[in-house]
Amino acid sequence: MSLENVLTSAWYQSSWWLKLMSPLSLLYRFVILIRRQYLNLLHKNIRYRSPVVVVGNLNIGGTGKTPLVMGLASELFRRGFNPGIVSRGYGGRSKLYPLTVTSDTPHEHCGDEPLLIARSTSCPVVVDPDRSEAVKYLLKNFNCDVVLSDDGLQHYGMPRDIEIVVVDGVRGFGNRCCLPTGPLREPETRLAEVDFIVTNVTQGDVFKTSFKKLDKFSLAPKSFRNLSTGETKQIGELSNIKKVHAVAAIGTPERFEATLNSLGFEVVLHAFEDHRVLGPEELSFEDDLEIIVTSKDAIKLPPMKNRKIWVLDVVTEIKTDLVDRLEAKLISANQNLELHSSES
Repeated sequence: MSLENVLTSAWYQSSWWLKLMSPLSLLYRFVILIRRQYLNLLHKNIRYRSPVVVVGNLNIGGTGKTPLVMGLASELFRRGFNPGIVSRGYGGRSKLYPLTVTSDTPHEHCGDEPLLIARSTSCPVVVDPDRSEAVKYLLKNFNCDVVLSDDGLQHYGMPRDIEIVVVDGVRGFGNRCCLPTGPLREPETRLAEVDFIVTNVTQGDVFKTSFKKLDKFSLAPKSFRNLSTGETKQIGELSNIKKVHAVAAIGTPERFEATLNSLGFEVVLHAFEDHRVLGPEELSFEDDLEIIVTSKDAIKLPPMKNRKIWVLDVVTEIKTDLVDRLEAKLISANQNLELHSSES
Protein backbone atom coordinates (compact mmCIF):
# COMPACT_ATOMS: atom_id res chain seq x y z
CA MET A 1 0.00 0.00 0.00
CA SER A 2 1.38 3.42 -0.97
CA LEU A 3 1.98 6.23 1.55
CA GLU A 4 -0.87 8.17 -0.09
CA ASN A 5 -3.30 5.28 0.50
CA VAL A 6 -2.11 4.87 4.10
CA LEU A 7 -2.66 8.57 4.83
CA THR A 8 -6.03 8.70 3.06
CA SER A 9 -7.28 5.72 5.03
CA ALA A 10 -6.05 7.28 8.28
CA TRP A 11 -7.59 10.69 7.52
CA TYR A 12 -11.04 9.23 7.03
CA GLN A 13 -10.81 6.83 9.97
CA SER A 14 -9.44 9.45 12.43
CA SER A 15 -6.42 7.34 13.34
CA TRP A 16 -4.89 8.41 16.66
CA TRP A 17 -1.29 8.61 15.42
CA LEU A 18 -2.15 11.51 13.11
CA LYS A 19 -2.18 13.79 16.17
CA LEU A 20 1.60 13.48 16.22
CA MET A 21 1.66 15.63 13.08
CA SER A 22 -0.48 18.43 14.54
CA PRO A 23 2.46 20.88 14.82
CA LEU A 24 3.11 20.45 11.10
CA SER A 25 -0.55 21.23 10.38
CA LEU A 26 -0.30 24.46 12.37
CA LEU A 27 2.76 25.45 10.36
CA TYR A 28 0.97 24.52 7.14
CA ARG A 29 -2.04 26.68 8.05
CA PHE A 30 0.22 29.63 8.76
CA VAL A 31 2.05 29.27 5.43
CA ILE A 32 -1.13 29.00 3.34
CA LEU A 33 -2.63 32.02 5.11
CA ILE A 34 0.40 34.16 4.30
CA ARG A 35 0.47 32.83 0.73
CA ARG A 36 -3.21 33.62 0.17
CA GLN A 37 -2.91 37.15 1.55
CA TYR A 38 0.15 37.82 -0.60
CA LEU A 39 -1.45 36.54 -3.82
CA ASN A 40 -4.72 38.37 -3.18
CA LEU A 41 -2.79 41.60 -2.67
CA LEU A 42 -0.66 40.98 -5.76
CA HIS A 43 -3.66 40.37 -8.02
CA LYS A 44 -6.30 42.59 -6.41
CA ASN A 45 -6.50 44.98 -9.40
CA ILE A 46 -6.85 42.26 -12.05
CA ARG A 47 -10.30 41.98 -13.54
CA TYR A 48 -11.53 39.93 -16.47
CA ARG A 49 -14.27 41.08 -18.83
CA SER A 50 -16.49 38.15 -17.78
CA PRO A 51 -17.13 36.61 -14.37
CA VAL A 52 -15.08 33.60 -13.26
CA VAL A 53 -16.70 30.76 -11.31
CA VAL A 54 -14.30 28.42 -9.50
CA VAL A 55 -15.55 24.90 -8.80
CA GLY A 56 -13.10 23.39 -6.32
CA ASN A 57 -12.77 21.59 -3.03
CA LEU A 58 -11.07 21.90 0.33
CA ASN A 59 -9.87 18.33 0.66
CA ILE A 60 -7.52 16.12 -1.29
CA GLY A 61 -9.24 13.51 -3.43
CA GLY A 62 -12.11 13.20 -5.86
CA THR A 63 -15.43 14.81 -5.04
CA GLY A 64 -17.07 15.09 -8.47
CA LYS A 65 -15.93 18.57 -9.48
CA THR A 66 -15.60 17.80 -13.20
CA PRO A 67 -19.10 16.29 -13.61
CA LEU A 68 -20.56 19.27 -11.75
CA VAL A 69 -18.68 21.67 -14.04
CA MET A 70 -20.12 19.85 -17.06
CA GLY A 71 -23.60 19.91 -15.56
CA LEU A 72 -23.42 23.63 -14.76
CA ALA A 73 -22.03 24.42 -18.21
CA SER A 74 -24.92 22.58 -19.89
CA GLU A 75 -27.52 24.31 -17.72
CA LEU A 76 -26.03 27.77 -18.24
CA PHE A 77 -25.82 27.19 -21.99
CA ARG A 78 -29.48 26.16 -22.00
CA ARG A 79 -30.32 29.44 -20.25
CA GLY A 80 -28.60 31.56 -22.87
CA PHE A 81 -25.09 31.92 -21.46
CA ASN A 82 -21.94 31.18 -23.45
CA PRO A 83 -19.73 29.42 -20.92
CA GLY A 84 -16.08 28.56 -21.40
CA ILE A 85 -14.05 26.22 -19.22
CA VAL A 86 -10.46 26.38 -17.99
CA SER A 87 -8.35 23.75 -16.28
CA ARG A 88 -4.82 23.14 -15.16
CA GLY A 89 -4.74 20.07 -17.41
CA TYR A 90 -3.48 17.68 -14.74
CA GLY A 91 -1.81 14.63 -16.22
CA GLY A 92 -1.12 16.27 -19.56
CA ARG A 93 1.97 17.95 -20.94
CA SER A 94 1.95 20.23 -23.94
CA LYS A 95 4.82 22.00 -25.69
CA LEU A 96 2.65 25.09 -25.99
CA TYR A 97 0.35 26.80 -23.48
CA PRO A 98 -2.37 27.98 -23.33
CA LEU A 99 -3.80 24.97 -25.16
CA THR A 100 -7.28 24.83 -26.66
CA VAL A 101 -8.72 21.37 -26.12
CA THR A 102 -10.86 19.78 -28.83
CA SER A 103 -12.32 16.30 -29.12
CA ASP A 104 -9.21 15.30 -31.11
CA THR A 105 -6.60 16.59 -28.64
CA PRO A 106 -4.43 13.72 -27.31
CA HIS A 107 -5.02 13.19 -23.60
CA GLU A 108 -1.25 13.15 -23.16
CA HIS A 109 -1.28 16.86 -24.06
CA CYS A 110 -4.28 18.10 -22.09
CA GLY A 111 -5.11 15.55 -19.39
CA ASP A 112 -8.13 13.28 -19.11
CA GLU A 113 -10.68 15.61 -17.50
CA PRO A 114 -10.35 18.53 -19.97
CA LEU A 115 -10.67 16.07 -22.86
CA LEU A 116 -13.77 14.55 -21.28
CA ILE A 117 -15.28 18.03 -20.89
CA ALA A 118 -14.45 18.96 -24.50
CA ARG A 119 -16.12 15.80 -25.81
CA SER A 120 -19.14 16.07 -23.53
CA THR A 121 -20.04 19.76 -23.89
CA SER A 122 -20.26 22.37 -26.63
CA CYS A 123 -18.07 24.75 -24.63
CA PRO A 124 -14.56 25.91 -25.50
CA VAL A 125 -11.97 24.40 -23.15
CA VAL A 126 -8.50 25.87 -22.47
CA VAL A 127 -5.79 24.38 -20.27
CA ASP A 128 -2.72 26.01 -18.78
CA PRO A 129 -0.78 25.27 -15.56
CA ASP A 130 -1.31 28.99 -14.90
CA ARG A 131 -5.11 29.17 -14.85
CA SER A 132 -5.04 32.96 -15.07
CA GLU A 133 -3.35 32.70 -18.46
CA ALA A 134 -5.96 30.17 -19.53
CA VAL A 135 -8.75 32.62 -18.60
CA LYS A 136 -7.12 35.47 -20.53
CA TYR A 137 -6.65 33.30 -23.61
CA LEU A 138 -10.20 31.94 -23.43
CA LEU A 139 -11.76 35.40 -23.22
CA LYS A 140 -9.53 36.77 -25.97
CA ASN A 141 -10.27 33.99 -28.46
CA PHE A 142 -13.85 32.94 -27.67
CA ASN A 143 -17.10 34.79 -27.11
CA CYS A 144 -17.65 33.65 -23.52
CA ASP A 145 -19.70 35.57 -20.99
CA VAL A 146 -18.86 33.27 -18.06
CA VAL A 147 -15.77 31.20 -17.24
CA LEU A 148 -15.97 27.98 -15.24
CA SER A 149 -12.72 26.80 -13.66
CA ASP A 150 -12.52 23.06 -13.07
CA ASP A 151 -10.67 23.06 -9.73
CA GLY A 152 -8.43 25.96 -8.71
CA LEU A 153 -9.98 27.09 -5.43
CA GLN A 154 -6.49 27.48 -4.00
CA HIS A 155 -5.08 29.03 -7.22
CA TYR A 156 -5.23 32.58 -5.88
CA GLY A 157 -3.27 33.93 -8.83
CA MET A 158 -6.59 33.65 -10.69
CA PRO A 159 -9.10 36.27 -9.51
CA ARG A 160 -12.63 34.95 -9.23
CA ASP A 161 -16.14 36.29 -8.76
CA ILE A 162 -17.94 33.21 -7.47
CA GLU A 163 -16.64 30.20 -5.53
CA ILE A 164 -18.26 26.77 -5.35
CA VAL A 165 -16.93 24.08 -3.02
CA VAL A 166 -17.78 20.45 -3.79
CA VAL A 167 -17.93 17.92 -0.94
CA ASP A 168 -18.38 14.15 -0.99
CA GLY A 169 -21.70 13.57 0.75
CA VAL A 170 -20.44 10.45 2.54
CA ARG A 171 -16.70 10.97 3.12
CA GLY A 172 -17.01 14.66 3.94
CA PHE A 173 -13.76 16.13 5.29
CA GLY A 174 -12.60 13.04 7.19
CA ASN A 175 -11.09 14.13 10.51
CA ARG A 176 -11.55 17.78 9.45
CA CYS A 177 -7.86 18.62 9.95
CA CYS A 178 -5.45 20.35 7.59
CA LEU A 179 -2.52 18.63 5.92
CA PRO A 180 -0.67 16.53 6.89
CA THR A 181 -2.81 15.59 9.92
CA GLY A 182 -5.92 15.52 7.74
CA PRO A 183 -7.05 15.85 4.10
CA LEU A 184 -7.86 19.58 4.08
CA ARG A 185 -5.92 22.01 1.90
CA GLU A 186 -7.53 24.88 3.81
CA PRO A 187 -9.36 24.94 7.16
CA GLU A 188 -13.07 24.18 7.19
CA THR A 189 -13.79 27.78 8.21
CA ARG A 190 -13.03 28.67 4.57
CA LEU A 191 -16.57 27.50 3.82
CA ALA A 192 -17.91 30.70 5.38
CA GLU A 193 -16.33 32.71 2.55
CA VAL A 194 -17.50 30.75 -0.49
CA ASP A 195 -20.75 31.32 -2.36
CA PHE A 196 -22.03 27.76 -2.62
CA ILE A 197 -21.35 24.43 -0.93
CA VAL A 198 -22.48 21.52 -3.09
CA THR A 199 -22.51 17.93 -1.85
CA ASN A 200 -22.19 14.94 -4.15
CA VAL A 201 -24.92 12.64 -2.81
CA THR A 202 -24.40 9.84 -5.35
CA GLN A 203 -23.50 7.40 -2.55
CA GLY A 204 -25.32 9.07 0.31
CA ASP A 205 -26.14 12.29 2.13
CA VAL A 206 -24.31 12.37 5.45
CA PHE A 207 -22.16 15.51 5.38
CA LYS A 208 -23.39 18.42 7.51
CA THR A 209 -22.08 21.93 8.09
CA SER A 210 -23.37 25.04 9.82
CA PHE A 211 -21.65 27.49 7.47
CA LYS A 212 -24.19 27.60 4.62
CA LYS A 213 -27.14 25.94 2.98
CA LEU A 214 -26.04 22.78 1.19
CA ASP A 215 -26.86 22.30 -2.46
CA LYS A 216 -26.86 18.76 -3.82
CA PHE A 217 -26.16 16.83 -6.99
CA SER A 218 -25.66 13.23 -8.00
CA LEU A 219 -24.27 11.27 -10.92
CA ALA A 220 -27.03 9.17 -12.49
CA PRO A 221 -26.27 6.23 -14.80
CA LYS A 222 -27.23 7.14 -18.35
CA SER A 223 -26.22 4.24 -20.60
CA PHE A 224 -23.61 1.62 -21.37
CA ARG A 225 -21.34 2.03 -24.39
CA ASN A 226 -19.28 -0.79 -25.86
CA LEU A 227 -15.70 0.38 -26.09
CA SER A 228 -14.95 -1.72 -29.18
CA THR A 229 -18.10 -1.39 -31.28
CA GLY A 230 -19.62 1.85 -29.99
CA GLU A 231 -22.93 0.07 -29.43
CA THR A 232 -25.08 1.78 -26.80
CA LYS A 233 -27.36 -0.05 -24.39
CA GLN A 234 -29.80 1.59 -22.03
CA ILE A 235 -29.58 1.01 -18.30
CA GLY A 236 -31.34 -2.29 -17.70
CA GLU A 237 -30.40 -3.88 -21.01
CA LEU A 238 -27.46 -5.57 -19.32
CA SER A 239 -29.65 -6.94 -16.51
CA ASN A 240 -28.91 -10.50 -17.62
CA ILE A 241 -25.30 -9.95 -16.48
CA LYS A 242 -24.87 -10.64 -12.78
CA LYS A 243 -21.16 -10.28 -12.04
CA VAL A 244 -18.69 -7.83 -13.59
CA HIS A 245 -15.18 -6.47 -13.26
CA ALA A 246 -15.19 -2.73 -12.47
CA VAL A 247 -11.91 -1.01 -13.39
CA ALA A 248 -11.42 2.60 -12.28
CA ALA A 249 -8.54 5.06 -11.99
CA ILE A 250 -10.50 7.91 -10.43
CA GLY A 251 -10.44 9.83 -7.17
CA THR A 252 -13.14 7.77 -5.46
CA PRO A 253 -13.45 4.34 -7.13
CA GLU A 254 -15.75 3.17 -4.34
CA ARG A 255 -18.40 5.56 -5.69
CA PHE A 256 -18.19 3.83 -9.08
CA GLU A 257 -18.53 0.45 -7.36
CA ALA A 258 -21.56 1.63 -5.40
CA THR A 259 -23.24 2.88 -8.57
CA LEU A 260 -22.80 -0.50 -10.25
CA ASN A 261 -24.06 -2.25 -7.11
CA SER A 262 -27.18 -0.08 -7.26
CA LEU A 263 -27.78 -1.35 -10.79
CA GLY A 264 -27.83 -4.93 -9.55
CA PHE A 265 -24.29 -6.02 -10.42
CA GLU A 266 -22.03 -8.08 -8.21
CA VAL A 267 -18.82 -6.10 -8.57
CA VAL A 268 -15.19 -7.13 -8.51
CA LEU A 269 -13.47 -3.75 -8.10
CA HIS A 270 -9.99 -3.05 -9.49
CA ALA A 271 -9.01 0.41 -8.24
CA PHE A 272 -5.97 2.38 -9.40
CA GLU A 273 -4.58 5.82 -8.57
CA ASP A 274 -6.43 8.79 -10.01
CA HIS A 275 -5.53 9.78 -13.60
CA ARG A 276 -3.57 6.58 -14.27
CA VAL A 277 -3.59 5.55 -17.92
CA LEU A 278 -5.01 2.04 -18.09
CA GLY A 279 -3.75 -0.46 -20.60
CA PRO A 280 -4.57 -4.00 -21.79
CA GLU A 281 -2.81 -5.51 -18.76
CA GLU A 282 -5.26 -3.81 -16.35
CA LEU A 283 -8.20 -4.96 -18.44
CA SER A 284 -7.23 -8.61 -18.94
CA PHE A 285 -8.71 -11.27 -16.68
CA GLU A 286 -8.67 -15.06 -16.69
CA ASP A 287 -12.45 -15.36 -16.45
CA ASP A 288 -15.11 -14.45 -19.01
CA LEU A 289 -16.86 -11.67 -17.08
CA GLU A 290 -17.90 -8.39 -18.67
CA ILE A 291 -15.72 -5.37 -17.80
CA ILE A 292 -17.08 -1.91 -16.99
CA VAL A 293 -14.95 1.26 -16.90
CA THR A 294 -15.66 4.94 -16.26
CA SER A 295 -15.99 7.49 -19.06
CA LYS A 296 -12.96 9.30 -17.63
CA ASP A 297 -10.83 6.16 -17.98
CA ALA A 298 -12.28 5.21 -21.37
CA ILE A 299 -11.15 8.48 -22.89
CA LYS A 300 -7.51 7.42 -22.38
CA LEU A 301 -7.82 3.81 -23.55
CA PRO A 302 -6.26 2.74 -26.86
CA PRO A 303 -8.44 0.96 -29.43
CA MET A 304 -9.27 -2.55 -28.25
CA LYS A 305 -10.90 -5.54 -29.89
CA ASN A 306 -12.25 -6.88 -26.61
CA ARG A 307 -16.04 -6.60 -26.94
CA LYS A 308 -16.56 -7.33 -23.26
CA ILE A 309 -15.47 -3.83 -22.19
CA TRP A 310 -18.31 -1.40 -21.51
CA VAL A 311 -18.22 2.26 -20.54
CA LEU A 312 -20.74 3.55 -18.01
CA ASP A 313 -21.80 7.03 -19.12
CA VAL A 314 -23.42 9.18 -16.45
CA VAL A 315 -25.36 12.42 -16.31
CA THR A 316 -25.18 15.12 -13.62
CA GLU A 317 -28.47 15.72 -11.81
CA ILE A 318 -28.60 18.95 -9.79
CA LYS A 319 -31.21 18.47 -7.09
CA THR A 320 -31.62 22.01 -5.73
CA ASP A 321 -32.13 25.53 -7.08
CA LEU A 322 -28.35 25.97 -7.38
CA VAL A 323 -28.46 27.04 -11.03
CA ASP A 324 -31.16 29.65 -10.38
CA ARG A 325 -29.09 31.25 -7.63
CA LEU A 326 -25.88 30.96 -9.62
CA GLU A 327 -27.56 32.70 -12.55
CA ALA A 328 -28.65 35.57 -10.28
CA LYS A 329 -25.09 35.97 -9.00
CA LEU A 330 -23.71 35.93 -12.55
CA ILE A 331 -26.11 38.68 -13.61
CA SER A 332 -25.03 40.73 -10.60
CA ALA A 333 -21.34 40.05 -11.29
CA ASN A 334 -21.72 41.15 -14.91
CA GLN A 335 -23.38 44.38 -13.79
CA ASN A 336 -20.49 45.05 -11.39
CA LEU A 337 -17.94 44.39 -14.14
CA GLU A 338 -19.74 46.76 -16.51
CA LEU A 339 -19.84 49.44 -13.80
CA HIS A 340 -16.14 49.00 -13.06
CA SER A 341 -15.35 49.17 -16.79
CA SER A 342 -17.30 52.42 -17.23
CA GLU A 343 -15.47 54.00 -14.29
CA SER A 344 -12.02 53.04 -15.60
